[in-house]
Amino acid sequence: MTDEEFDALARGMPSATYSDHFGQGAYKVADKKIFACPSSTREGKGILKLTPEQQEMMCEAEPEVFVAFSDHWGRQGWTQIVVAKADEATVRGALWTAWRNVAPKTLLKQHS
Repeated sequence: MTDEEFDALARGMPSATYSDHFGQGAYKVADKKIFACPSSTREGKGILKLTPEQQEMMCEAEPEVFVAFSDHWGRQGWTQIVVAKADEATVRGALWTAWRNVAPKTLLKQHS
């Protein structure tokens, strides 16, 4: 997968918006909570908002694709995804997981 394909999938999530976040881009749900950050500005590594349990599962299942941050952000579930090593189904599933983690209940009901 390319950075552009990753970014297109993130932009295509329901009610996704893109905005600046401390000089870097971020994808938010309904312009509120961040669910992902683009890979194009981070050397091919996108960022996902996972739970610590989801992070552990994904990092163990595909360690070449998913990498936990080693700081306090990582302990909160923030996870890097190496876009070039991921296929579309993996990225799509990971984005949906991250999106669901922060989406408001009304949107979750619409996209369950």
